[in-house]
Amino acid sequence: MNLRSMSRTLVPVSPMLRAAFASGVALVVLAGCSDKQQQRNRPAIPVVVTAAKKMDVPYTIEANGVVTPVQAANVASQVAGIVRRVAFQEGQDVTKGQVLFEIDPRPYQAAHQQALAALARDRATAANAERDYQRYASLAQQDYVTKEQADQMRATAEAQRATVAADEAAVANARFNLDNTTIRAPISGRTGALLVREGNLVSANGNTPMVTINQISPILVRFAIPSTQLPLLQKYGTSGGLTVSATPNTGTNNIVDTSANTPIGLSVGQGDPALGGAAQAGVSGPPGGPTSQLTALSRPEHGSLFFIDNAVDTTTGTVQLKASFPNPNRRLWAGEFVATRLELFVEQNALVVPASAVVTGQQGQYVYVVTDSLTAEQRPVTVERTAGSLMVIANGLREGERVVTDGQSRLTPNAKVVINTPQGAPAGGARHNGARGGAGANGGAGADSGGGASGGARRGTGRARTP
Repeated sequence: MNLRSMSRTLVPVSPMLRAAFASGVALVVLAGCSDKQQQRNRPAIPVVVTAAKKMDVPYTIEANGVVTPVQAANVASQVAGIVRRVAFQEGQDVTKGQVLFEIDPRPYQAAHQQALAALARDRATAANAERDYQRYASLAQQDYVTKEQADQMRATAEAQRATVAADEAAVANARFNLDNTTIRAPISGRTGALLVREGNLVSANGNTPMVTINQISPILVRFAIPSTQLPLLQKYGTSGGLTVSATPNTGTNNIVDTSANTPIGLSVGQGDPALGGAAQAGVSGPPGGPTSQLTALSRPEHGSLFFIDNAVDTTTGTVQLKASFPNPNRRLWAGEFVATRLELFVEQNALVVPASAVVTGQQGQYVYVVTDSLTAEQRPVTVERTAGSLMVIANGLREGERVVTDGQSRLTPNAKVVINTPQGAPAGGARHNGARGGAGANGGAGADSGGGASGGARRGTGRARTP
């Protein structure tokens, strides 16, 4: 039974109501046709894409660290006196045993000479007492003197020997004080600020050091990781030698090279040329120029893990670690904050995409996949972890599928797209205003308006990658 027969049987329908119903149905049909026509007539959205790749990705733990010296020595005077000479400059590298300060030695030289004189006197007295004892011991055997007299001479000789021993100790102490008027570096390292100048009076074992020396080559970096990572650390760190990198905060991000009036973006992470990203540790530029110098400043220093604390900090839930760095170029400075990265292992054949390709929505994380018909397909994915500028995909993608890395905000499911290079030109020598693109896969930048093959020849040096 159709709707018309039901309306005749159940309720009488007026001609006006019947006409209104028919017009509503017609409007719905026309709206659907209009949406389809609008979808077909909507211009293609320009996007930048890259292919999902499989590669070896290290499993790293990132944390903030503090640079600490292997050794630090507060140099203080062990004797009191006037500083006669400062034998170094502030911030100078010194070696162990190098002379740093000289204190007026004259009082200590006099004390040393006095102790030597007392020792010489008491040695002579002790020698005479020993001879007297030997004579009395011989006379006592012949009963010329009493045994008590012989014992008295023996006691006198022993007392004189003790006096000589005390004098020798006094001489050693005087010599020690005299030697300490010359203050030497206890360790090798770099000196800090000079706190006592020439002509100042210093006291023995004062609370304020005269200078501080830090050993900065090699040097340590102290950092903490969450206790949840402790099982992996125990598994891979028992053999030792885990690689740790530390990147100083050079403050060179977003610096402008005034010579070329172009922004310089320093990349600290690992680029991936297979993904169309920046593979270099910094940016390109003329050798030895400002760009090269800034790139060198942004490179991390590499060391090895050598200490794992024996307890978890219950306040923060972290484990303290220390890594040793050779630091030959003195880039790591004591007290400096650095970004550390501890590499535990390398995951083989992990499927990765750039982090910019993954979008987080209300239903979770997803990517836009460009199909062979150049339409955008919304694909939910599961992200296993983040590795620098890459994301490791657990499921939802296959190797080789093209994902959108720029332009997702303008996309809707099944929208038509046109693939651009990162510089903004259509990829693969696409036609533009009737012009032939002559650059092909290696000269996408050459698809300039009306340029054709000549445009590819002129601007093909960019060699933009296409998926």
